[in-house]
Amino acid sequence: MPQKRVSTRKKSIYAIKPTILALAMATLFMSAAPAGAADMNLKIEIPTLNIAESHRPYIAAWIERPDQSVAANLSVWYDVKKKDKEGEKWLKDMRQWWRRTGRELHMPVDGVSGATRPAGEQKLSFNSAKGPLANLAPGDYVLMVEAAREAGSHDLVKMPFQWPPKAPQNTKAQGQTELGAVALELKP
Repeated sequence: MPQKRVSTRKKSIYAIKPTILALAMATLFMSAAPAGAADMNLKIEIPTLNIAESHRPYIAAWIERPDQSVAANLSVWYDVKKKDKEGEKWLKDMRQWWRRTGRELHMPVDGVSGATRPAGEQKLSFNSAKGPLANLAPGDYVLMVEAAREAGSHDLVKMPFQWPPKAPQNTKAQGQTELGAVALELKP
């Protein structure tokens, strides 16, 4: 019985095609990825208040462009356990956040909203590869952190920054009542 001869040239073409395809895919993904990875770490101090009845404050952190439009919502902490979403009615007490973006959101927002936090230092971390910073274009921004307490006071901290950072940056600000120290760390 005669044996069927397979061309070695044909085999080598088939062997090359997956390699070319892999290189083309790698080039495509590299061109779609951000120019450089960057990290944002945020520390928010919630002070202990010496008052008779105290609810945890509602806190929103977001990023604004120079024209005060919202570039990204980072976090919104509110009382998510109240019946019939009653905790949402106090969100409008964070007046700046509410006017800029809050009233347009349908709470809860996956990856953004969460339960209120106790007094002490709270940490948030983000990176340019995913989440709210993934589509943040290079430019000047302002980090906004706002706090309000049910039947209590209100506080707002603003911290300008450039994105993506060209060098490590550390910025601090101090709240007046509902916010303590707020620290922003940016890493290229």
